Amino acid sequence: MNISEIAKLAGVSSAAVSRYFNNGYISEEKKEAIRKVVEQTGYRPSVQAQTLRTKKTKMIGVIVPKVASTSIGKIVEGILSVLNESGYQMLLAVTQNNPKKELEYLAAFNDKQVDGVIFAATILTAEHKRALKKLSVPVILVGQQYPGHCCIYHDDYHATRDLTGAVVAMGRRNPGYIGAIIQDKAVGTERFRGYEDAVSEAGIPDCAQQMVIAAFTSDSGYEKTGELLEKYPDLDAVICATDTMAAGAIRYLKEHGKRVPEDILVAGHGDSEITRVMIPPIPTVHFFYEKSGEMAVEMLIEMMGQSETAVREVKLGYLLAHI
Repeated sequence: MNISEIAKLAGVSSAAVSRYFNNGYISEEKKEAIRKVVEQTGYRPSVQAQTLRTKKTKMIGVIVPKVASTSIGKIVEGILSVLNESGYQMLLAVTQNNPKKELEYLAAFNDKQVDGVIFAATILTAEHKRALKKLSVPVILVGQQYPGHCCIYHDDYHATRDLTGAVVAMGRRNPGYIGAIIQDKAVGTERFRGYEDAVSEAGIPDCAQQMVIAAFTSDSGYEKTGELLEKYPDLDAVICATDTMAAGAIRYLKEHGKRVPEDILVAGHGDSEITRVMIPPIPTVHFFYEKSGEMAVEMLIEMMGQSETAVREVKLGYLLAHI
């Protein structure tokens, strides 16, 4: 079975069948006729032949730090919701939070194995910036702002500033903060900057010193809560850079006889499922992760269809939840 035979059975031209498989313009009537024949015959076009003819793989490379993450899961869901309707497939690369692996995958994808890349970035080192500059295929960064490159990111600074302000408005005048490494500009630097400015605006600037750095795990949140309370035993709130850290903080507090939120209020970021099953649900920030995945694919497909495109930086908003 080949394109000519499909065309004959559908009563259309071979060119129409080619456009059908390559997402070109075709009337709805011809599209339906071809679809029926494809379903009846089980025909699938040769990927290798298409690649040789069009120089396109119809494959998008997606680089993420881990899969056991609510935020990453939502981003991937958003990507797939658009890809499934676009004729492209996804090649998923998981780096396990290893920056060297990110560089390896960027190099591999640069070798024309994919038509474009979506990179859920965490740390952008000088090596990363050089690798991105060398890429011969379009790339969209998700989750980090990188001036001069197409990116979709969240308003991390104002999200944490507003969350901290809300916690203070609940009567908590001695909060502490569990943050992420500063090399992660979005989650590490911007969210802490929001916390720092919020406590300063509230007239309690010394609270900015009441902070520790944790890894992106519940166990680390547990451990760092103990470290934070050892230094500052009179805290009445703990604001965490992620919901996962917050879950660890709550576990530590309950195991050590603290009532949450009566004695110590815990807040997080991400509006993940874990925050909703807690009673009461903890204050958190809802980011539009799925939307960022959808927009990344749409922007990438647009870039792949044009020889030159303007650089676009898109900052998404947020909502406070369970306040």
